[in-house]
Amino acid sequence: VVRARRPQRLPVVLSRAEVAAVLANLDGVHWLIGGLLYGGGLRVTEALRLRVKDLLLDRGELIVRDGKGAKDRVTVIAQRLIVPLKGHLARLRDWCENERRRGNPGVSLPAALARKYPNAATQWGWQYLFPSSTLCRDSFTGSSVRHHLHEKTIQRAMQSAVRRADIAQPVTCHTLRHCFATHLLEQGYDIRTLQELLGHADVKT
Repeated sequence: VVRARRPQRLPVVLSRAEVAAVLANLDGVHWLIGGLLYGGGLRVTEALRLRVKDLLLDRGELIVRDGKGAKDRVTVIAQRLIVPLKGHLARLRDWCENERRRGNPGVSLPAALARKYPNAATQWGWQYLFPSSTLCRDSFTGSSVRHHLHEKTIQRAMQSAVRRADIAQPVTCHTLRHCFATHLLEQGYDIRTLQELLGHADVKT
């Protein structure tokens, strides 16, 4: 049996001006997520799963935990996001402290970690950077927990921003990752460094 070859499709890549136009039509948390996708080459799920402890703002870095292929990696944070992220963290901490006073449950954790550190769900470092506004039921324990924002939330916001920016190309959240890689190559960055930032096992990717 011979496998059929998959067609090679070129990814959509926007210019810097087009990326700026799309991000300008995002606001609040959606703007922060879009900035992380473009500024660090993150996948959507990687950005939404970020926890407070994964941000290293003083170094301009963030740690992607359990990315594609169950791999961790370090990538960069755009300099223009540092101050907005600090403001977001301050507001998030006030909100989390209010949640604790109300007696609301903490965030979802991996099953093994929840058993080993039962209080980690309410600790500041383990809080999601972009928590959901509603509670859900944990699939492992069956108890109510706080999860991160759903993918569709940022996907809908991105589609709306693309329409307002009057861009005809089929742009998705993942397009910002392609733009990150292409724009760094255009600036002369080493492709090996780019491979590490994107978390690719093979430089051919």
